[in-house]
Amino acid sequence: MNSVHIRSAERALSVGTWLIVCGAMLYSILTVTPLMAKHTPAEWAWTAPILPLVVDAAVVIVVRLDAVLARLGGHGGRWPIVLRWMTGCMTLALNVADSALKKDLVGVAVHAVAPLLLIVTAETGLAYRRAITAALTAQEARQKAEQTEREQAATERREADERRAREERDHAAQLVREQREHEARLAREQTEREEAARREEREQNQAREQAEREARERREREREQQQRERERLEHEARERRENERRERETVAAREQLEREERAARERAALLSFGPTAVKLPEDHARQIVRAAFDEGLPVRSAAELCGWSVGWVSARYQDLRDTTQSAVA
Repeated sequence: MNSVHIRSAERALSVGTWLIVCGAMLYSILTVTPLMAKHTPAEWAWTAPILPLVVDAAVVIVVRLDAVLARLGGHGGRWPIVLRWMTGCMTLALNVADSALKKDLVGVAVHAVAPLLLIVTAETGLAYRRAITAALTAQEARQKAEQTEREQAATERREADERRAREERDHAAQLVREQREHEARLAREQTEREEAARREEREQNQAREQAEREARERREREREQQQRERERLEHEARERRENERRERETVAAREQLEREERAARERAALLSFGPTAVKLPEDHARQIVRAAFDEGLPVRSAAELCGWSVGWVSARYQDLRDTTQSAVA
């Protein structure tokens, strides 16, 4: 039997169980509701169907959870068994109570059919489901064992093939290695002979290169000595030129300082006469204005020193400024 057949059997069992449960619930509600109505106050007669519904709901819970636990291979303990038998007995008692109170044995037997069928169906369905789960577990374990055996056999075959191929590769590699070692020995002997010839030639070349290197180093030392001598002479010449330049700059600076001192004395002499009331000659006035401009005196002071007008002195100041800016540019 494959999984399709097992699922079909489980579906048939589930459908049949729920048909019996639904039929028993409907029959129980129709049977128990009049009994509850008789034993309930008139104003609460509408609550008569509640009790059969509660009992039947407990039956549904028991059947559903037992099916789930059985499918998972679990066991709920003692309380599910107590609930299952308690709901079954309650359903049986409620269904036969009316006939039993009337002492109607035939009615008791007739009304006991649905509850007893429900109780037996619940127990049988639970047993069937547990048996199916056990069978499925055993089948899966058997299939897993067979799969493991097949995988192990395939692994062993693969390992055997790999071992055989590895042995063939090792043998071929051994032959190739021996051939290579033989060729390497011949090549090594040939190489040793060639190496001896090259070593002798290399020694001769080294001796020749040593002689050439010594001659080259000797020429290099002589050239370096000549280069150092030239650099020394050039350095002395540069120092001599630098000393001469510094001496010229010192002389020029001293002469410049002397000129500036002489010009300062001349300006001081020109400006030492003070303001004059007469108009000095133009050449002399221009000298005084130039001295005043160099000393930074205002135009009015220069005009008082030379006796000329402020406008004429301002014009001379502007000429001197233009001359100074042109020289700077």
